[in-house]
Amino acid sequence: MTDPNAKPEQAEQESAVLLRQRAHGVTEIVLNRPDKRNAFDDVIIQQLIRVITEIDANSDTKVVILRSEGKHFSAGADLGWMRRMADNSQQENLEDSRQLARLMECLNQLSKPVIGLVQGAAYGGAVGLAACCDIVIATEKTSFCLSEVKLGLIPAVISPYVLRAMGERQARRYFLSAEVFTARDAECFGLVHIVCDDVDAMNARCDEMLQQLSVNGPEAMKAAKSLVFAVSHKPINSTVIDDTAHRIADIRVGEEGQEGLSAFLNKRRAHWIPESK
Repeated sequence: MTDPNAKPEQAEQESAVLLRQRAHGVTEIVLNRPDKRNAFDDVIIQQLIRVITEIDANSDTKVVILRSEGKHFSAGADLGWMRRMADNSQQENLEDSRQLARLMECLNQLSKPVIGLVQGAAYGGAVGLAACCDIVIATEKTSFCLSEVKLGLIPAVISPYVLRAMGERQARRYFLSAEVFTARDAECFGLVHIVCDDVDAMNARCDEMLQQLSVNGPEAMKAAKSLVFAVSHKPINSTVIDDTAHRIADIRVGEEGQEGLSAFLNKRRAHWIPESK
């Protein structure tokens, strides 16, 4: 991802988002600015949008991990970026905010399972990144903060995802108070799924989750994620009932559904399961 002709400061930003391939169709998106506590700016937001879009279109990737280098997941917005935004016009700020909103939408709608590994601090927009992941694993020492009101701002573009993850009641408190809350608190709220003792335990638990996901049909997981969005917060009426009936009928007659049912009935391994299983 790095241009050999780039200036040093440009090259630093271009290497701030890394893609790493793991075995069995697992791709890691890595925030790589540990010296800046993995704070992000407009350039990094564009890089993230680009790599997420590429991964979504890549049929070889079955599962995505979002993680970061260093002690902290992300401190949120970069100070230099915030200084530039403070000097920008309302229209420039609107365009900037729309890009952050696009990043959240791209991550949230990524058709493959996304595991978020969150250590250290996850502040501001980083809480939004976590809320957009399907499975979030944190450590006992992970801390979260929706800190925007301390700066006279609001967590606007991340709010739809954070509200879905932790609920309106908790959002009403933490959006207003900007209190720091723990990984255990986040687990109780629904923002975090699993809390581990330390980073090593978090990585080991991630490996276990990858094992769990590897035996599931890739197309079925994609359809299951779409199903959540289709029925969430919808009234259980004839439209939803008919839609879900069509979804399962389509899956049953599809190639992966046929293979999965055949493998189950004939007590054999489905073709998508790695040989080692």
